Amino acid sequence: MQLKKENILIVDDDINILELLQRHLKSWNYHTYKAISVKEAVNILKDTHIDLLITDLKMPKIDGFELIKFVSEHYPKLPKLVVTGFPSVQDSLVAIKSGVVDYLTKPFTKNELKSAIDASFKNSVAKNKINEKSKLDNKEKYGEIIGNSEKINDVIQIIERVKNNKATIFIKGESGTGKELVARAIHYQGKFSNAPFIAVNCGGIPENLLEAELFGYTKGAFTGADKERNGFFQAANGGTIFLDEIGNASLSVQSRLLRVLQEKEVVKLGAQKAEKVDVRIIAATNSNLKEMITKKTFREDLFYRLTVVEINVAPLKERKEDITLLVDKFLFKYGVEYKDRFIKITPEALKILERYNWPGNIRELENIIQRAVIMCDKIIDVEHLPDSLKFNINFPEEELITIKELEKKYIQKVLNHTNNNKTKAATILGITRKTLTQKLEK
Repeated sequence: MQLKKENILIVDDDINILELLQRHLKSWNYHTYKAISVKEAVNILKDTHIDLLITDLKMPKIDGFELIKFVSEHYPKLPKLVVTGFPSVQDSLVAIKSGVVDYLTKPFTKNELKSAIDASFKNSVAKNKINEKSKLDNKEKYGEIIGNSEKINDVIQIIERVKNNKATIFIKGESGTGKELVARAIHYQGKFSNAPFIAVNCGGIPENLLEAELFGYTKGAFTGADKERNGFFQAANGGTIFLDEIGNASLSVQSRLLRVLQEKEVVKLGAQKAEKVDVRIIAATNSNLKEMITKKTFREDLFYRLTVVEINVAPLKERKEDITLLVDKFLFKYGVEYKDRFIKITPEALKILERYNWPGNIRELENIIQRAVIMCDKIIDVEHLPDSLKFNINFPEEELITIKELEKKYIQKVLNHTNNNKTKAATILGITRKTLTQKLEK
């Protein structure tokens, strides 16, 4: 009968047990390796592909627990089966926590050994499948989006639904939460990723220029228009245009945007003829557009055209579990840029970052890490973080009192100091005993 492909390493300081295990394994056509010490076992593991480790726990010098810990970290996918004559509950718990698949107590029957080995291989396959699924389900990065919090996963789920169509999308969230990263993920994770992606900050372009920049203009359309020029919409044709801070757009720009959404066409400033465009529009703002609608500064019909699909990007204080991942990203980015190496951070400093509420969101976190990388040598510690992040005592404001009340408190303090000796108190206060007595009577 042909040997099975699995290699099994047996580790036990009892030669009789080793030979017994080897006989049983050979009868099932397994190829075996034997070791009478942990040192010998480690050498075999380094030089040989092993599919299952069977080890005793109680061995002289270095015991089986050390071997299990070594294998768990150096060969994490290798299944481990403990065979021991000391079946204490404590030993079982330690072994299981170390990643042991099964636990077999001496003496054991041949059938019990076979069942344990079969279970070890079966559990190992299942465990590896779970680990692979976990890696798929808990991605730490999606495009440029970093995080595995529930809030970020919700955003990613929506992106997955909209990335391959050109539905208009509205992203809302506080300043610095990464709205543009979400827009880029929608574009670059989908089937239109090879088409243009144009990002426009509507708040960063003067109001009188925004129309010309977005829609283009003809020669002579306004003073300084010495030639015809395409706008951002024409540049984004076939792809995506991201309109950040859409709340800053004037009513005139809003009116033109509405035409693009309704008619899928753009009219340049100074032109009579419309041009067809095939553009996905993603808009974003940290303004409250519904309040702006009430104040008549934002068109209600445009609002509903823009919000076919809404994505809400949560502030960093609501997804603090993502802070460690974001810190790692910025440590690598600025460590390479400023120090030409990866910078580390102490647990104490990281704890302060995780406690802080980040009103400036990810942008503020990046700024803090950037500064800390510059200020440190190799490791960011508490001293490299600004005082505004650290614990501060809020002392209550002192209550204002009248001069009479202040005088009364001071006299009482002096009397307490002199054990109510009025003569000594009067001397300290710089008044006569008679004056002190009058003040006390009042």
